[in-house]
Amino acid sequence: MTPRKHLKGSGESEESRGRDGTRLRLARLAQALSQQDLAAVAGVTRQAVAGIEGGHWDPSLRVALALSRALNIAVEDLFGPSTALAPIETRLLASASAEQRVELANVGPLNVALPLVGDRALRAGFIPASGVMTAGEGRISGRTATVRPFAPTWHSVAVAGCDPALPLLAEPLARLNPPIGFAWWPCSSQRALELLAAGLVHAAGIHLAEDHSALISMLEKHLANVGAEVIGFSAWREGLAITPNLNDGSLTLTGVAERGLRLVNRENGSEARSLLDQHLEQAGIEVNALTGYDTQVSGQLLVASSIAAGLGDVGITMEPAAKAYDLDFIPLAAEHSHIVLSRPLLTTPEAQALLRVLGSPHMQTQLAGLPGYDAQPCGDAICSI
Repeated sequence: MTPRKHLKGSGESEESRGRDGTRLRLARLAQALSQQDLAAVAGVTRQAVAGIEGGHWDPSLRVALALSRALNIAVEDLFGPSTALAPIETRLLASASAEQRVELANVGPLNVALPLVGDRALRAGFIPASGVMTAGEGRISGRTATVRPFAPTWHSVAVAGCDPALPLLAEPLARLNPPIGFAWWPCSSQRALELLAAGLVHAAGIHLAEDHSALISMLEKHLANVGAEVIGFSAWREGLAITPNLNDGSLTLTGVAERGLRLVNRENGSEARSLLDQHLEQAGIEVNALTGYDTQVSGQLLVASSIAAGLGDVGITMEPAAKAYDLDFIPLAAEHSHIVLSRPLLTTPEAQALLRVLGSPHMQTQLAGLPGYDAQPCGDAICSI
């Protein structure tokens, strides 16, 4: 055991000087051991443990190995240097700038980066990133970009789609042996299929009205060249979410326009916006007659959240989202949510893990616990092309 010398101007930071001791202390506390307990198990003195944790002593090889064995942690993880990982080439799912945090996933032969931007950067709190864009000019969606990873990449299922129940897949995937991560890219059904066709995600979450011919047409438009398998996920109703004190029990889109109620709209390509446009056309209502028609939010829950926050009065969203925010709801269509997997990626470990989870009772139980969700379709083989 040798004292640790700190030389002024040596370039050694306070962070690096305390690194080894901090790791040892956290590992000890994680196993509910006192310094004396650890010392007794490792066969060293308590003063040695305290000195290392305090950053005052460097452990000898014998002491380092003894502490490693006592904690059942690799000696490199306790006392090894923190080395920066080499940058990797990735494909971006959306435009991102230098130093932008990203989630990383391996999709077949590609490294894919999901930029954590805007609403996609948080789910009640910030999402842990697995890397950051390197310095330089901004990058464009779909182009190659260089990312500096925070840790070695591991198997993660990348799924694109707007169903807010998709993150429920994360827990059962993490429980598999070996565990599989989950990376979710919220976007419209159309965009999800485009990303799947480009080989940038393992699966696309889509939803549409119960129309088998429309489903086949959508799949053939995007995936005819590669083929696809469609697995059921859930079913729910899409309709008009309304601030409760504005609903007189008979509100229609005509009434929304006549009363000048503020609309919270979804992005182009979303099923919700298509449903809205369809009903506006049937009612003979011009889009410029709706205040807020040009607004765009990128998810079902965000429509409901915006209304609940008073940023709008009405919006097209799913019934579970309206229920989650105690909004009134007028159904307009029955929607079926599916998971689409492209045939070239079907044999990857990530896709196989996703199929296992979709067929598990756990997923049906979780979906059934959400008000407004019908879990019956989960795991059903819907069709293939």
